[in-house]
Amino acid sequence: MIGLESLADPSGDWDIAETIGKGTYGKVYRVNNRKDGSQAAVKVLDPINDVDEEIEAEYNILRTLSNHPNVVKFYGMFYKSDDLSGGQLWLVLELCNGGSVTDLIKGLLMRGQRLLESVIAYILYGALLGLQHLHNNRIIHRDVKGNNILLTTEGGVKLVDFGVSAQLTSARLRRNTSVGTPFWMAPEVIACEQQYDSTYDARCDVWSLGITAIELADGDPPLSEMHPVKALFKIPRNPSPTLRNPEEWCRSFSHFIAQCLIKDFETRPSVTHLLEHPFIKQAHGKEMALGQQLSTLICEQQDLGCKLKTNRRSNSSHRHERINTRKTLIIETSPDDDLVNLEFLDEETIIKHLSKRYDELQIYTYVGDILIALNPFQTLSIYSPQFSKLYHGVKRADNPPHIFATADAAYQGMVTFCKDQCIIISGESGAGKTESAHLIVQHLTFLGKANNRTLREKILQVNPLVEAFGNACTAINDNSSRFGKYLEMKFTPTGAVMGAKISEYLLEKSRVIKQATGEKNFHIFYYIYAGLYHQEKLKKYRLPDKKPPRYIENQHGKVMQDIVSSKLYKEQFDAIQDCFRIIGFTDEVNSVYRILCAILNTGNIEFTAITSQHQTDKSEVPNVEALENAAALLCIGPEELTEALTSHCVVTRGETIIRTNTVDKATDVRDAMSKALYGRLFSWIVNRINALLQPDMNICGMNVGILDIFGFENFKKNSFEQLCINIANEQIQFYFNQHIFALEQMEYQSEGVDASLVEYEDNRPILDMFLQKPMGLLSLLDEESRFPQATDQTLVDKFEDNLRYKYFWRPKRFELCFGIQHYAGKVLYNVKGFLEKNRDTLPADIVVVLRTSENKLLQQLFSSPLTKTGRIIPVIFFALPASPCFVSSLRWQYSLMDLLSKMVVGQPHFVRCIKPNDDRQALRFFKERVMVQLRYTGILETVNIRRQGYSHRILFEEFVNRYYYLAFRAHQMPDTSKENAVAILERAKLENWVLGKTKVFLKYYHVEQLNLLLRELIARVMVMQAYTKGWLGARRYRREKEKRNRGAIVIQSGSHPPGLIWRTILHKRDSLISSLFLSVAWRGHTTRQNFKRTRKEREDAAVLKAREGGYPFCFLTTSSVKFPVYYTALTYQKQDAFLYCQPFHLKCKLIRTQCALTKIKVGTLTFAGLPHSFEPLIGGQGKVPREGRGEEGQRRAGGRRLGIVLCGSPKGCPHLAHGAYQSPAHLV
Repeated sequence: MIGLESLADPSGDWDIAETIGKGTYGKVYRVNNRKDGSQAAVKVLDPINDVDEEIEAEYNILRTLSNHPNVVKFYGMFYKSDDLSGGQLWLVLELCNGGSVTDLIKGLLMRGQRLLESVIAYILYGALLGLQHLHNNRIIHRDVKGNNILLTTEGGVKLVDFGVSAQLTSARLRRNTSVGTPFWMAPEVIACEQQYDSTYDARCDVWSLGITAIELADGDPPLSEMHPVKALFKIPRNPSPTLRNPEEWCRSFSHFIAQCLIKDFETRPSVTHLLEHPFIKQAHGKEMALGQQLSTLICEQQDLGCKLKTNRRSNSSHRHERINTRKTLIIETSPDDDLVNLEFLDEETIIKHLSKRYDELQIYTYVGDILIALNPFQTLSIYSPQFSKLYHGVKRADNPPHIFATADAAYQGMVTFCKDQCIIISGESGAGKTESAHLIVQHLTFLGKANNRTLREKILQVNPLVEAFGNACTAINDNSSRFGKYLEMKFTPTGAVMGAKISEYLLEKSRVIKQATGEKNFHIFYYIYAGLYHQEKLKKYRLPDKKPPRYIENQHGKVMQDIVSSKLYKEQFDAIQDCFRIIGFTDEVNSVYRILCAILNTGNIEFTAITSQHQTDKSEVPNVEALENAAALLCIGPEELTEALTSHCVVTRGETIIRTNTVDKATDVRDAMSKALYGRLFSWIVNRINALLQPDMNICGMNVGILDIFGFENFKKNSFEQLCINIANEQIQFYFNQHIFALEQMEYQSEGVDASLVEYEDNRPILDMFLQKPMGLLSLLDEESRFPQATDQTLVDKFEDNLRYKYFWRPKRFELCFGIQHYAGKVLYNVKGFLEKNRDTLPADIVVVLRTSENKLLQQLFSSPLTKTGRIIPVIFFALPASPCFVSSLRWQYSLMDLLSKMVVGQPHFVRCIKPNDDRQALRFFKERVMVQLRYTGILETVNIRRQGYSHRILFEEFVNRYYYLAFRAHQMPDTSKENAVAILERAKLENWVLGKTKVFLKYYHVEQLNLLLRELIARVMVMQAYTKGWLGARRYRREKEKRNRGAIVIQSGSHPPGLIWRTILHKRDSLISSLFLSVAWRGHTTRQNFKRTRKEREDAAVLKAREGGYPFCFLTTSSVKFPVYYTALTYQKQDAFLYCQPFHLKCKLIRTQCALTKIKVGTLTFAGLPHSFEPLIGGQGKVPREGRGEEGQRRAGGRRLGIVLCGSPKGCPHLAHGAYQSPAHLV
């Protein structure tokens, strides 16, 4: 056992630089060696208090077997102690900068490419060599997959992650533990979960390698569309998987995969045999050339920014709940809730319909599965918890349109199909996008009720906190988003919310230093000023109490009056403090306040020009108080700050030259510092929120993303910020068009489906004009920004010379302007300040000074590197290399790419927000204003395609796998054929669906109906499972209880003397016998009393009846029962006399005893004229004599026969027939 105290501390040798991934047990970081500057990767396991067996096993494998070129190198294990967190265990490994093969193939597929067969053979060849090295040393990897095969930038192939590897011994050459990643696990490994006698050997890695080969070709392993638990059920039962399109690959590749995926592992080839396979042998001797080819692919992908960090979500089994909600609210639905149902469809009809609904405060309307939301500009009472209950797992048509219905559709889609979802909210600025995002988060939090109530409260506080820092008042919207926000809510496989992650894009930092007329700075500045004023803490944070700082001062001069008198600002400050507290911020809040106040004081720093001895322009700070206030709040020296603002260093030929700044230059440096402070602080707050709301990484679930991005803007004066915002909206509109129109109509043609095509406005040419390289507008802007002598005039001239598009024009009456015909209308942009805003430079002198701050938060802000999108990377150590320089437009392009990469992963749900008027007044519907928005958003075309088209196109295989429970039994494995798809559709009683060549084409409402049927079926199964589990649990409890009682008796028997035990047993026996005797005696007494009473009643009744009928009577007496027998003697000519009895059923056995009929003993019956023996008939001392039977017996008996008729049983009484005596003869 390895002792932690024997491990060295890593702090002296290694510095963490950035997070690069996750391993089996912890996160993986890139680290730098302090001694030689080399880089490595470190897997950090925390918290940890000792080294368990699995970690020690991985350590031993790395220590002894990492000397192979196809196994990642191991540099050592370290321990960083921490009394609070429990310490960290560091495994330092070789850094593989090329990422995993999964990253590579995903990036290629996104670009429409794929790996060459020779490159695949080279990768598999390297993996086989690594596995051969492990197997020769009796190690089974047990988790071979694309994510565990890493690449180096030189083209090397390395096996990693031995967290679940197994060590074989001479006494144990097989294992029986079921471990691994579900989609890659071999059938024999899966079988070990249920069959305890099942085992496997090293050839299970061969199966996993075969699945990895399919992954390299198709991008995903087989059955990846299924839930992992279902995949584990399918893998042993299904035939061995093959390539998705085997005809596109060579036969030797298919044969190699078939050899790897032989289900009987006893006949499956070993790694050594596979190295001689023809497909692998093509890589023999060509390692250098193929490695160089692979290295080129890696470099190309990294240069294009297409590297994907794909962490496969291994979802555990999920539970579908159906909640029966009692509808306590009176709500009515209408056919007009969906525009698709309108009989006449044109613009005028749609406008009239929306206006009527808006007057009735029905602000939501469906267009198929798309939601239109009209901003009511007032508070409505339709968002209470009662409404949340209504929109929970119900059919869309059961309730009126609502934003909660869209959230529920996304949630149910995520839980039912284990697929990420994305809700895209779009519209103009002021259309209500931010409020819609709030409501969606509110309802998703309600639907995904977690056991941790604090977590739900934290998530609900995320939006208010981030929007306080990222929203501002503009000319058209009092709460306008000045940044893009993509919130990912994390859910467990069962649908419980377990965390959240927020991504921020394109923060409008220029608003910090200057706002347009009629606009304000970010909300947080006014909130904090008002809060500190009412708390009488302005002096503590060095803020003036009479005149407002320059950054928040407006032309009306009412800022301080609003701060002092407005209750709204103070209430919002209190709310922000609650947000910080609930989410989990602690002492950092004070540092946040200090930085915000320092920004306000920095804006008050002024500069004046002075003349130096060398006749050069120089500046100085006349108002030293403002500078000292800013320096004190930033915890830096005022002299250092003054020097950094008024001068800058230039290094030339090894010499450092200090040059002075002009007043304009110093002002730009001051404003650049303020923007950098605010931008990095905002990014840090977002990172901190993500860290506090990070879900348990051991639980792999799904996401629902909510996009809330600034809307399309067209002001009187539009600048660089409006250009970026409107390009982003162009991209969102293009994504909408592609998903709703282009892709759908392309599939109609490829699948041979007869559906009318809908014309729509394609904005791809506009995006090409902006984004294409090297002659796109943004590329031209980046190019011009690199020229020191470039001006705004040269920029607009370059635009005019190179942008030969009909969407671009330059007005003659404005010098520094150009116009763009956007999808939403024409916008005129003022070029003044474009170059400066795009450069967004921050002098290195300012960065150095701020890094020397005693404020740890400020140190972190300017020691952390920036990503390509402009966000800071949280790190522990601060001595890091400088980030590469990106202009604003380039960062913006990377941000847009990152945003789109998140959106395309999930199933989209669209919410179109419409602004009914520009006056922000309730119940005012301007038809012309709404018509413009409907036209450029393509609502009319959307109505047409939703009415005529098929919004859901599902492959036959996916459709059958998803819905086969509706038509087949659970244990059946139907073929994924067209016929079975038809059977499911017919069983579900759907109409108006169409079959293509490979897909089922469904209307938007078909999928909803199928999902409801599936949920109802699963709900019934869950009830059955609940009862079964309850019964099994109760039985298990009883058995355990009995077992425990027996064990207690055994223990007691060992602790008591033998004589005492026997006396106890005898006492219990005597007590039991006594109770039995008492019980028998009581039951006998009770029975006899009841019988006497019943017999007396029957005798009296018989006497009365006999007297009424005039018949003589006698009694047949037994030892237990007397039965009255009524008889009549009839004499016939030469016939026997018969005794006819009234019907009766003898209830008990006839017992041998003395009985009398009148005064006759048993065996003798004397009647007038009947002196014959009666013994055989009654049952005397033996069986009936032979002469009493048959005709011969009758003749010997003198021709006389006596019988008793036993009515109620034609063959006599069963009690007599089976008793000790022979039953009387029947009348024959």
